Amino acid sequence: MRILHVSDVYFPRVNGVSTSIRTFRAELERLGHESALVAPRYPVGDTDEPGVHRIDSRYLPLDPEDRAMRWRPLRALARELAPRRFDLVHVQTPFLAHYAGLAFARAWDVPAVATYHTLFEEYLFHYVPFAPRAAMRALARRFSRGQCNALDAVVAPSGPMRDALRRYGVTAPIEVIPTGLRPEELTGGDGARFRSRYGIPPSRPLLAFVGRVAFEKNIDFLLRMLLQVRREIPDVLLVVTGEGPAESRLKRLATALELDANVRFLGYLDRGSALLDCYRAADAFVFASRTETQGLVLLEAMALGTPVVALAVMGTADILREGRGALIAPDDEREFAARVVAVLADPELAAALSASAREHAAAWSAAAMARRLAGLYERVLASRAGRVRARDPAAVATTAD
Repeated sequence: MRILHVSDVYFPRVNGVSTSIRTFRAELERLGHESALVAPRYPVGDTDEPGVHRIDSRYLPLDPEDRAMRWRPLRALARELAPRRFDLVHVQTPFLAHYAGLAFARAWDVPAVATYHTLFEEYLFHYVPFAPRAAMRALARRFSRGQCNALDAVVAPSGPMRDALRRYGVTAPIEVIPTGLRPEELTGGDGARFRSRYGIPPSRPLLAFVGRVAFEKNIDFLLRMLLQVRREIPDVLLVVTGEGPAESRLKRLATALELDANVRFLGYLDRGSALLDCYRAADAFVFASRTETQGLVLLEAMALGTPVVALAVMGTADILREGRGALIAPDDEREFAARVVAVLADPELAAALSASAREHAAAWSAAAMARRLAGLYERVLASRAGRVRARDPAAVATTAD
């Protein structure tokens, strides 16, 4: 099977979408399926992997981390790729990639599916703050419904995301297929090296957040929660890894809360080395996002034996199980802090959570998820062939002859 993925984002832009695309492409290749990816060209740091086709892009004023692909080179690429005879187009993002992906699929008369990676109704108003929140939510739902219903199938990373799409009025088939973990990418890591590099004493209680430093990640909640933890554990330290549009505002909030000695913003860490060290160094991983469609970083932390304290909302509710590598916290800063303190103050609890975390994460295999995705592709192709036979059985018989 040949699959063309189309996305508005990819590495060097670090986020869950980029990670999901790379993971599934690698695992699908292992299953014997060929794939290619169409993604923007970035000013610096493009990842030159086999099968990645970069498209000239332009700056986005409201979202400077991302790029908008240019339509003319996309059309030219469609003509260039046509002889490859792709069997299916998989759209990964809902912006220009959606319309380009549909155009490719229609031109080649093949099915189109998409993964709904982001809960846009809780996202857009952060980036268009002058618009009424209710209006932006309604716009996001209408936009999502129209796009999803133009597809042959939709992939949702979690059950709650599937349920949200059904509430929007999406009638296309929806399959829940999370992004899995690749065990070979989550081995090693040296917590002592991380602490030494950043001058953190071996005994200092350390919390970690990994992810995009964006408004929808609810990191301000974690800062206010940290105030409560500090009352019990004065030398607690929270490291925030990642970058994003909320960073400057969060740094000002940390200063206003007099947390400068208890918080460090480290920027992006390399996934193959420094990030693994960070997970290993942390006594607990904390996460308070209410908008995750999956929450892959929770599984990454658990795979490396780091206990998790998190809200179980939207996609994280599919991942988290109380006591299975994690403590599930209420959406309340004091109650969340009490669970963090419990992990930091009780070595036996922390050790039990660490052991069960590895076992829990092991069940989320990237290979198994790729097999499920390949199965969806096969069903979509069979459904398309069935519709063709129903429309013109004589033509199908002639082709078979």
